[in-house]
Amino acid sequence: MTRETSKKVAVIGATGYGGLQILKLLKEHPNYDIAFLGGERSSGKRWNDICPFLTLDQNPTVQKPEVNLIAANSDYAILCLPNGLASRLVPELVSRDVRVVDLSADYRYRSLEQWKDVYVRISDQNPRDDSDLCSEAIYGLPEWNFSKIQSAQLVAAPGCFPTASLLPLLPFLKQGLIETDGIVIDAKTGTSGGGRVPQEHLLFSEASETISPYAVIGHRHTSEIEQLASEVAGHDLQIQFTPNLVPMVRGILSTVYARLRDPGLTAEDCTTVLDAFYRDHETVDVLSVGTYPSTKWVRNTNKSLLSVQVDTRTGRIVLMSVIDNLLKGQAGQAIQCLNIMNNLPQTLGLPLLGFYP
Repeated sequence: MTRETSKKVAVIGATGYGGLQILKLLKEHPNYDIAFLGGERSSGKRWNDICPFLTLDQNPTVQKPEVNLIAANSDYAILCLPNGLASRLVPELVSRDVRVVDLSADYRYRSLEQWKDVYVRISDQNPRDDSDLCSEAIYGLPEWNFSKIQSAQLVAAPGCFPTASLLPLLPFLKQGLIETDGIVIDAKTGTSGGGRVPQEHLLFSEASETISPYAVIGHRHTSEIEQLASEVAGHDLQIQFTPNLVPMVRGILSTVYARLRDPGLTAEDCTTVLDAFYRDHETVDVLSVGTYPSTKWVRNTNKSLLSVQVDTRTGRIVLMSVIDNLLKGQAGQAIQCLNIMNNLPQTLGLPLLGFYP
């Protein structure tokens, strides 16, 4: 039942993993109503018939994502689409005063040219001319862009790897405590990060009982991480980033290595730095020295757990971060941004405590 004070939200790409997480969170949220379900392959089908594990009131029909239908029914639109598709809808949605949270990479870069450089194959298939929106979009990392998100018309939700990697790294770049040359990030992710469309390397027979790196050089998220890291550091920097696929469904562990400018800093000192930056954010917890985070601890939550250690022998800092890639790394972060855009408590309707084991 629609509530008069609730905001109406359209979800485009509703049957993918991101869309499913979004719908679960919206269904349980006290301030939002699901106003429109959009999808291509599932259009014309009743929702409860195709997703009986997540039933919706009145069993709505999935519709093709046409701007007129979306704008007529919605205050907000959350786009859970493959890279290159959101930009076909966003310009007209924004012109119709629909506020948008985009989960793809289409508006994560400050310039359209940079997006084209990174997503060259997709850009060849989808010529774009919306450079103004690229420059206006707000990067949706709430712990760093809270005030900008509040007034944003278009929010580009960060990727899961950048979220996990930037949260522990940015405070040390901000304070100038680490060398900006030679930063290395090693990240491990579960199979759901590859999406719901079948892919051979994500089949159970391929992914179970093994761990394997992929896209070792030139992973798309590298430049996304570098963009915000460079802004915070105050100059351009390059980061070595390597992702690894591990045989679990949900979760990311990101381990960041950097050299301390002051080798006398201790792990306790560095933990204090993280505490100072995130003490007012319920979505980030900093663990005590010697306690290292586990992906199981944040599964099904919108929480990030951070930990830090210092190797006095090498003068390096080791930063560790875990998130649920489908929540804090995707859908949960989108709802967190939506709450901020509505001047609501940013964690409203978001799970912060998981079930263990």
